[in-house]
Amino acid sequence: GSATVICSDKTGTLTQNQMTVTSLYLGGERIMVTGEGYTPQGEFKLTGKISQSEVNQMLTGMLLCSDARLEPASDKPGGYRMVGDPTEGALVVAAAKAGIWREATEEKLPRVNEVPFDSDRKRMATIHQSGDQFAVYVKGAPDLLLELCLTVYENGSSQPLTPERLQKIREANAQMASEALRVLGVARRVMPQIPDVVTPENIETDLEFLGLIGLRDPARPEVKPAIEIARKAGIRTVMITGDYPDTARAIGAEIGLLRQGGEVLRGAEIETLSDKELAERMQQTDICARVSPHHKVRIVQAFQSQNEVVAMTGDGVNDAPALKRAAIGVAMGITGTDVSKEAADMILTDDNYASIVSAVEQGRIIYSNIRKFVYYLLTCNLAEIGVIFCATLLGWGTPLTAIQLLWLNLVTDGAPALALGVEKGDKNIMRQVPRRINEPMINREMRLGMFIQTIIKTLVTLIAYAIGAGHLKLAFLPVTPSIELAHTMAFITLAASELARAYTSRSELEYLGRLGVFSNPYMQIAVGTSLISLLAVMYIPFLQPAFDTIPLGLDIWLVLIPLILLPAIASELLKVYLQWLYRREGKLITS
Repeated sequence: GSATVICSDKTGTLTQNQMTVTSLYLGGERIMVTGEGYTPQGEFKLTGKISQSEVNQMLTGMLLCSDARLEPASDKPGGYRMVGDPTEGALVVAAAKAGIWREATEEKLPRVNEVPFDSDRKRMATIHQSGDQFAVYVKGAPDLLLELCLTVYENGSSQPLTPERLQKIREANAQMASEALRVLGVARRVMPQIPDVVTPENIETDLEFLGLIGLRDPARPEVKPAIEIARKAGIRTVMITGDYPDTARAIGAEIGLLRQGGEVLRGAEIETLSDKELAERMQQTDICARVSPHHKVRIVQAFQSQNEVVAMTGDGVNDAPALKRAAIGVAMGITGTDVSKEAADMILTDDNYASIVSAVEQGRIIYSNIRKFVYYLLTCNLAEIGVIFCATLLGWGTPLTAIQLLWLNLVTDGAPALALGVEKGDKNIMRQVPRRINEPMINREMRLGMFIQTIIKTLVTLIAYAIGAGHLKLAFLPVTPSIELAHTMAFITLAASELARAYTSRSELEYLGRLGVFSNPYMQIAVGTSLISLLAVMYIPFLQPAFDTIPLGLDIWLVLIPLILLPAIASELLKVYLQWLYRREGKLITS
């Protein structure tokens, strides 16, 4: 409930993690690809300048430089399921749409070695036997991949990668990224022999660029409203992604994450900034793009230096340090590694950003209910102490017997307090700013309420006792004073006022009329049971001696009811002041 910043991965958390290749760029032309999901059905909208065989060259490289597999779905006749990374799965599906299947392709070009993907290089490479030669395919971030290329496959042959061609590729990359597409590049190299020890340095050089792949990963429909809920709750959301900045910016704008004037910070920029400079930049940054896992730790530290309470998501082994460093480490239940789950404080079973916001809301509700529980019991107990103390000072004797005090604590106070612990939460709980992590549970507002309630409950109980004992005479209420009558009136007034007060304790700021008197069924059971028990000890003859009570007539009840309701009325009036105070101090967000 104290979180002020949520640093969320993009893929799978803000988006659906259901990649689909929607466009290709090769030979200077853009080719659109139809179809959705992992069903290998779709068309390549060729322009005429690019042949299908040229497209197939690129699709073959995409397929071979991936580890995902497309398999028939056992539970869905005619359907398919993807095994492996969703991004690579989309590449395999795109190849299958052109009739290029992994099994047949790998029979012709078996994989003999590989350089696995890592987040610093942002690419991977696979090596395949091709007759008496070896074909190397490299897939990864276009901007970094182009730096390794000398030629480009165009018009059916290898052409020099001139500055003009390079500029056209970069413009196409930027255009695809601005359409919220994740863009990958594919390149290849033919080698007569491969080194005994394969490294990125001796494999990923002198490459021939094949083209760009544009993949769409739709945003989760529930993410945009969840981001808005978080914003109204005083919580910033920052996207952390390895994607190209233009892609991240487009998606951020689509889901309502990018604020007016919000910045996109690159991982390369993070490397050059000092800790102080990074902390200052993060105040205006909504998206961190081209980020590696080790950058996440610095991002968390930058926010923490500004006294922010950070929730950080992660799914990989390298995310573990950032998850440990964050106040709330959030691992992915579906795609997360065991290492990330062990390092995290919370695991998202559905990998969904909206679930983080729901968890924040539930955290606030739980903390609020604990406060209500404590607040209610403390005001009840302080009032009981106040009654005994003031009556003793006035020389009135003991207004409540030991058995009555025991009854108040066990029956009258206990059951409603437990019902407060299962409240559904205030309607405006996500309109309040996050509580300070060092804020005491019994804060200034609670202390004020406790003081007012203690004074009023003590006062009304002493008035009731004084009437019954003859210390206070009312012309319209002729009674015969007695210690039994005084004990009964004091006991009933204090007990019933605490039951009435239980209803107004259900929210610190919401009025009872807005909450609904009967909206918490547990409160009806608790108060109803306590009230029946209270009337029983007063009106059932064999219980009266044990509790030192006598039956009260209607005329006495007409005097006691206003006294009983006064603490509850005072509680509702206090909410008017607290709402005004919260708005003035910016603790209650109204827009």
